[in-house]
Amino acid sequence: MGIQKDRVRFNVGGRIFETTATTLANAGRNSLFGAMFDESWNLQTDNNSNEYFIDRNPDCFAVLLDLLRTHELYCPPNMSEKLLYREALYYGLLDHVRSAKWGPFDGNRLWLSRTVAGQAPGDGTAIRAGPDGGCCVAHGCMVHVYDWMLEEHPPINLDYQRVNDVGWLDSENLVVSVCERLGRGDGGMGLFSTSSGELRDKFQVSHENQVKSFTAGALSFSSDYKIFSSCKGRSNEYGIGVWDQITGKQTDFFYEPPGWSLGDADKLQWLNGSNCLLVATLFPRKDNCYISLLDFREKKMVWSWSDMGAPITVDEKRVRDAIAMEESNSICVVNEYEDLGFIDIRNSRGSSVRWSSRSKLMKGKMPDEPCYPKLALHEGQLFSSMNDSISVFCGPDWVLTSRLRRSYGGSICDFSIGGDRLFALHSEENVFDIWETPPAPII
Repeated sequence: MGIQKDRVRFNVGGRIFETTATTLANAGRNSLFGAMFDESWNLQTDNNSNEYFIDRNPDCFAVLLDLLRTHELYCPPNMSEKLLYREALYYGLLDHVRSAKWGPFDGNRLWLSRTVAGQAPGDGTAIRAGPDGGCCVAHGCMVHVYDWMLEEHPPINLDYQRVNDVGWLDSENLVVSVCERLGRGDGGMGLFSTSSGELRDKFQVSHENQVKSFTAGALSFSSDYKIFSSCKGRSNEYGIGVWDQITGKQTDFFYEPPGWSLGDADKLQWLNGSNCLLVATLFPRKDNCYISLLDFREKKMVWSWSDMGAPITVDEKRVRDAIAMEESNSICVVNEYEDLGFIDIRNSRGSSVRWSSRSKLMKGKMPDEPCYPKLALHEGQLFSSMNDSISVFCGPDWVLTSRLRRSYGGSICDFSIGGDRLFALHSEENVFDIWETPPAPII
């Protein structure tokens, strides 16, 4: 882009602003200002005065224009942030505002930005980060949805039993999995609007050409527009169902083999590199732990590991979560002491767990109701929750590099990373924390 020296005047709500075409070009092509340029980024004008009238809030315009000039956001104390965000949406500058408020995600630079109180104490099931910086919280038979400004939208109220899992299909749609209602022949999965909470579609399971009621559990999504869910039915519908995200139709079903567990899975994870699905059923949902990789193209289980037959005293008996790490051809597991273990998946029959003990790093009194640890992998950093803190591990040897902790709300029952934010849900007070990376300093 060449240097533009043409001065441009705006009359915004009666106030005159003057800037340059170069500053306006910083807004990008997908903004209101970007539409003022031709394909070669030359300013298009249809009047001799080079002045444009915009019937919007002039105070917010001044803040947003300064953001384009300096790449820094300063919101005056007397200005409503919600008003500023509304105006940024009009000009197509929301991404610029978000980038100025928090930077690219880095687990070692996170700081606690805000804490949001839930609607009722305890009983939180899951928290899921949205693609644009918002989140949703499953609580009993309800799902509370928040946008990136942490404004709550109308909740999703389900007249079913407890919500088992929830996932963002995109910024406008949520998939919710629930238990079957006894005596009602209902349950399963539904697609809901994030803005209104309305049901848009239901996902059905067919067995022997008949539609069946079922309980849907853990969810996962693939890059080729598939939805995966663990399923339990009344007949033989135990396994992993697959649906097309576009049509909502069931496209496949991987039935649970004898002596194994798929329908009760706690966690599903789609692996883009190998086109396989990680399925993990963990203690205490089952007496034993079952971790497997499913290849739906070949209709077979290509890798598996279990602690069946192992002595009850071994560490594997206490596996609480698992996550696949494709770059290192391994699966990371964690026990209730936050000991990390690694299993080599290059051995198709599974191998023993190589434990890296970190129990000695855990100090302080255990909470009265400790939560089981959870794992997450994000851009080469490994995260593990334990009681009221989240540990960050980095490097080829997964060295502990930082720990996130706050005292209010009790143990962390779930956490999720997305939209350059980390959300942590606490169990006792039903509050969740928002952790962000500060924006890089302007040099």
